[in-house]
Amino acid sequence: MDVKLRTRVEEINPERGVVELSDGTSMAYDHLVMSTGSTAFLPNIPEQDMEGVFTLKNLTDAIKIKKYLREKECRNALIIGAGFIALEMSEAMRTLGLETRMVYRGKLPAKKWDPEFSKALLEELNNNGVTFIPDTKPVAIEQGENSYLRLITNNGKMDADIILMALGVRPNVTLAKEIGLEIGNTGAIKVDSCQRTSREEVYSAGDCCEVYHRISKQWGYLPLGDIANKQGRVAGKNIGGGSMVFPGVIGSQSFKLFNLEVASTGLDEQEASRSGYHPVSNIIWGNPIASSLAKSLPGLEKLGLKLIAEKSTGKLLGAQALGTENVVSRINTLSIALWAGMDLDEIGYLDLGYSPPFGGAWDPIHIAAQILRRKL
Repeated sequence: MDVKLRTRVEEINPERGVVELSDGTSMAYDHLVMSTGSTAFLPNIPEQDMEGVFTLKNLTDAIKIKKYLREKECRNALIIGAGFIALEMSEAMRTLGLETRMVYRGKLPAKKWDPEFSKALLEELNNNGVTFIPDTKPVAIEQGENSYLRLITNNGKMDADIILMALGVRPNVTLAKEIGLEIGNTGAIKVDSCQRTSREEVYSAGDCCEVYHRISKQWGYLPLGDIANKQGRVAGKNIGGGSMVFPGVIGSQSFKLFNLEVASTGLDEQEASRSGYHPVSNIIWGNPIASSLAKSLPGLEKLGLKLIAEKSTGKLLGAQALGTENVVSRINTLSIALWAGMDLDEIGYLDLGYSPPFGGAWDPIHIAAQILRRKL
């Protein structure tokens, strides 16, 4: 295996099966894998490329941020956005002792989550010294007076020593378009279940290509590391002469914010409606360890669990959860139920491991499924 680092692909000639490289050399291929990943989205405002303005997409970005924080002895940070990266980086900045503010065009962080959960995330930010500034859009960046930088917004000016743009990513399809690969409705490279593109000899995997969602039954864009790994293995197996199909995804994801675990799987109500379903949902709040022992413990935090199901059949469509512990494990359980196509009746009587030190005879999963079933 010949690995070329710090080498850019300048051009691909699919008719000759040749890749032209930035070091002046070329490489021939029988099969080509397009794994160009994604690029961080920027708001296209003046001076967004000034020193001290960063995105966080890869290890190199992280190293540059750490070096800048250390050399400039930064005291305060501005984070633009309120998604996964923005929330996780707010914790990182506060852990380093920086005054941290989060600027967002919406009203609550993590817009994919139920507003009740987003309000809990906002409370967690406030409790840990992160200032959340809603309904605010960046307009420009300039040199600061008392700090290195100044962010100009529709609601005024804010000084900061470092600004992090955390506004999501877009598929990097520049090379794919140049060689005429078909691009899907999401803007990512269109592939089949074997990761093959519109050209038979070209495959694609990772953040630059689409993925099939088993619940919406549509091709979508979900740039997550675990999905990229699976797609890469499928492409490699098929290129190597084997036969392998990627079965798709159900959209399971999770992140941590200070003392909270946050996770989801499947579709939310809006996604379900767009996919032709008639969703109903319900949120319950209970103890992470639902047992008589847990109820006797002082100051125990609660677990929020939301289920979304199809009204006519009771089939599970999605789930969200938030709490201090045992959140991701419950979403993982519901992910398996979702993958298997289970309905609320089946989920309400799942045979889960029971012992008083670890949980009650009725887990929050059981309770949530039974309550939502009664709403159908």
